Amino acid sequence: MDIELIRDYCLKKKGVSESFPFDEDTLVFKVMSKIFLLVNLTPPQSMNLKCRPEKAVELRELYPAVKPGYHMNKKHWNTVDLDNLIPDKLQKSWIDDSYELVVKGLKKSEMVELSKL
Repeated sequence: MDIELIRDYCLKKKGVSESFPFDEDTLVFKVMSKIFLLVNLTPPQSMNLKCRPEKAVELRELYPAVKPGYHMNKKHWNTVDLDNLIPDKLQKSWIDDSYELVVKGLKKSEMVELSKL
């Protein structure tokens, strides 16, 4: 997936915003106030996604382009090299999983606010 496709896909989700809170090279996507995806804009381009711990390990074993989350909790985050042969549809499902995991962890007040959007 290229960065524009990732950006467009993420911004279509309910309650998502984008920002550069760390530096001008790391595009961050949040649902409400919680990060669910980070994209490194400088080569080698990659994205960090939240993942259930058992699935994170499984994906790392199946796909050489998937590694433990760079600068993240390696139990819960994976880094995916964007120069890979993994189908976009599969990568979109990983984005969906990351988004849903973060949504499930939102505070009750944030869940109510999200449901109103």
